[in-house]
Amino acid sequence: MRFPRHAVIVAALSLAGAGLFARLGVWQVSRLKERRSFNAHLEARLAAAPVPVRRLPPDTSAGHFRRATATGSYDFAVEVALAPRSRDGSPGVHLLTPMRLADGGMVIVNRGWVYSEDAKTVDFERWHEYVGDTITVVGYAETWKGRAVGPRTPRILHALDSAGIALQVGVPVLPYYLVQTSDSALAPTRPARLGEPALDEGSHKSYAIQWFSFALIAMIGGALLVREELIRRRVSA
Repeated sequence: MRFPRHAVIVAALSLAGAGLFARLGVWQVSRLKERRSFNAHLEARLAAAPVPVRRLPPDTSAGHFRRATATGSYDFAVEVALAPRSRDGSPGVHLLTPMRLADGGMVIVNRGWVYSEDAKTVDFERWHEYVGDTITVVGYAETWKGRAVGPRTPRILHALDSAGIALQVGVPVLPYYLVQTSDSALAPTRPARLGEPALDEGSHKSYAIQWFSFALIAMIGGALLVREELIRRRVSA
């Protein structure tokens, strides 16, 4: 009996679909391996002893996420808000506070998140801490990301733009900014610290299982349809 054309088409489509789904599953497995490698790299950097922010490598890719310290005094007069930034579903901003370093220069410190009803307006003075003090804060080094577009709003940033914040504060800033993780016992109210980056694997594993399942379903479904077509043709014959 000649193999039915309809069965050939069904078999070809099933195999093509199964191949595509399997390829997507393999891609998700490779993404999972990359994520695990990145997590191990990140964990090693966060476990290392903090170094002064001035001693971080000039190559920001080598110093990204390194634990670092900064010693100096905050300049609250030129503090800015990074907006909008939500936390647990609530609107707010991050406070980016310039610190004048004891050895010269300026580093921006992300002191954390504060609530803002419209996700941009904030009472800066309410969140002042270490006023007038020379202090040492601990955190991890982050890199600036891209440039803001459109008109600039005084004391508000909408992107982690080093050139934009340098214009706001009036002086050049370091190629890293510091995300503060150390606490403050001096201020009755303080921003909610952001904490260290999460070491999770994302959804790559579940996506891989899903795509491999689709590939199996496509193969089994195609085989059943072809079998049904062959049985129907045999009965008809």
